[in-house]
Amino acid sequence: MNTQNDQHSILQPVIDDDIAQAANRSRKKLVRRPGTIGGKLPWYDLRNAKLWRHAAQSVFLLINIYICMTFYYWVRFYETGGNSTFVERPAGIEGWLPIAGLMNLKYTLETWQIPPIHAASMLLLIAFLAMSFLLKKAFCSWLCPIGTLSEALATLGKKLFGRHFLLPRWLDIPLRGLKYLLLAFFLYLVIPMPVQALQAFLMSPYGLIADVKMLNFFRFIGETTLISIIVLTIGSLFIQNLWCRYLCPYGALIGIFSLFSPFKIRRNADSCIDCGKCAKACPSRIPVDRLIQVRTVECTACMSCVESCPAKDTLVFSLTKPKGEPGATHSLGLSGMAVALMLTLILAGTIGYAKFAGHWDTQLPEQFYYRLIPASQQLGHP
Repeated sequence: MNTQNDQHSILQPVIDDDIAQAANRSRKKLVRRPGTIGGKLPWYDLRNAKLWRHAAQSVFLLINIYICMTFYYWVRFYETGGNSTFVERPAGIEGWLPIAGLMNLKYTLETWQIPPIHAASMLLLIAFLAMSFLLKKAFCSWLCPIGTLSEALATLGKKLFGRHFLLPRWLDIPLRGLKYLLLAFFLYLVIPMPVQALQAFLMSPYGLIADVKMLNFFRFIGETTLISIIVLTIGSLFIQNLWCRYLCPYGALIGIFSLFSPFKIRRNADSCIDCGKCAKACPSRIPVDRLIQVRTVECTACMSCVESCPAKDTLVFSLTKPKGEPGATHSLGLSGMAVALMLTLILAGTIGYAKFAGHWDTQLPEQFYYRLIPASQQLGHP
């Protein structure tokens, strides 16, 4: 802790000098954000969006770890014929079934009936899309456990190598399109399917225990899959958010919905001192310092740019652009606490409705589980 404080005290004059030089270059009066040190709020300050985002990431990651462990013991109970400890099946595991959620959504839109099997996967998918429709891709940077792990690997990589490695633009842009190709592939498989085919799949032995098949994918991982995960893990140490930026089809779908979000990162050019710290802080490499509002699908609403801005009410996550000259700016930007609260309300509201309406738990007679789960490895895709 003392070493970190010493480093901070050494770097502080340099940071302040950079900000002062930027203000002089722009010939604009710099009115600092209240409580900031070197343009940033202390990590423990309740106004710091990073504090709330990391708290949300940690809580959601722990919840998912608990869900996965509980689900494993639930599966083991039926694999052992009831000779191990019984735990209730955690319905939250269905958040890991995005394809089932997509198929159920298609089924519901066609029939106006919520299917009895894996309905929670669809409702959670709708909740995550609602988050993106309102708050950009906040799900990716605030809640997604894969995004959290990817961010942790990037942080570790920067500590090990002192920097992130950036791909050249001519390669970066085509690679970003890969996640949309993967999304198009899954949509191509699901959207043309008639209702009868969807129902037949969902009610097939494979569809009934799709959650168990998902668990087995990781328990009995193949050589190719293992090598791919190792490559992605090592690559994420060098290239920030490698999976999220280039390959995640879920993020691609959420990104498309985020285009309609009324909340965006917005910049007040009148009070901006053009220090460029927002663009440097952006993990998605968005040139925030050159935009009045950030519309791109790459924005995850992580608010790293907002927290890096030294000028008061100049860069905000809001419905409207901040206005006013330096010293007289005003905005109605969302705080980190507000974003965390809105995400919690959307998720809690969805789960509450699902439980109240009886759509949260997939209910099957126990004899189905006793028969299907021990034979899950032999069940092929219909």
